[in-house]
Amino acid sequence: MASGGPLTAEGYIQHHLTNLVYGQFNEGHARAQASCQEHCVAVGDWGFAQTAEEASQMGFMAINVDTMGWSLVLGLIFLFIFGRAAKQATTGVPSGLLNFVETIVDFIDDLVRSTFQHSGNALVAPMALTIFVWVFFMNLMDLIPVDWIPFVAEHYLHIPFMKVVPSTDPNITLGMAFGVFMLIVYYSILKKGAWGFFSELAFHPFPKWMFPVNLILEGVNLIAKPVSLGLRLFGNLYAGEMIFILIALMYGGLVMSVAGGVLQIAWALFHVLVITLQAFIFMVLSVVYLNQAHDVMEEH
Repeated sequence: MASGGPLTAEGYIQHHLTNLVYGQFNEGHARAQASCQEHCVAVGDWGFAQTAEEASQMGFMAINVDTMGWSLVLGLIFLFIFGRAAKQATTGVPSGLLNFVETIVDFIDDLVRSTFQHSGNALVAPMALTIFVWVFFMNLMDLIPVDWIPFVAEHYLHIPFMKVVPSTDPNITLGMAFGVFMLIVYYSILKKGAWGFFSELAFHPFPKWMFPVNLILEGVNLIAKPVSLGLRLFGNLYAGEMIFILIALMYGGLVMSVAGGVLQIAWALFHVLVITLQAFIFMVLSVVYLNQAHDVMEEH
């Protein structure tokens, strides 16, 4: 372990749930570095956290490098696969990769057509496709055995922590959800006007003279959309990752190793449904919320 402590069950779980964080160290760490003098190498106020405690104590401006790195890598893989399939597109019967990609595109297109009831918005279908595939790829990383990549990172690359499932980081799930939220607000104002959007919040569902109550209720309802969207994805994938970690703790001895292997395979097979379903839910709710943003109420 990066912390150098004994490999206890608690330490094992904590190590696997800690991100590789780059940010500003707290004042205590900075003073300790300054007092080291010739006995240690000072890294200044900024650097990578070497312990879970340092990672948790870094401020708001810290960044989870592994989360961002794997998200970008998976996004580039998505672009590469679909870009390559687009170059192979022909008028004949598709096969192989092209057939697989066209199946996904047709599925998303049909779903958007049946869910999004407004015409003239060319952004919704590509957005839905991007959300579904990108979130699925991030969720799919949860099926990689929990020790493989962190072991290589720590023992060969000297990287103390490595979380490889971006959707187990609320920064990613809530970041994507608030991206959808910004589109909701944008299209609500674009289609209804600033006054129309405000009227929906202030004059519904109760009479106009109760607009303070309406604003509170509808404001909470509006903010709850991205929060629930992001936390739902985070909670389900975090729980799935935790179960894989707990199963990995069973290994040690023939009987427990066999039992752990059987449980890991069984949970992985079930988890395939979970990771697909969570990507699908995130996509469908995003489309539904954008459809609601385009709806214009006749009376307020």
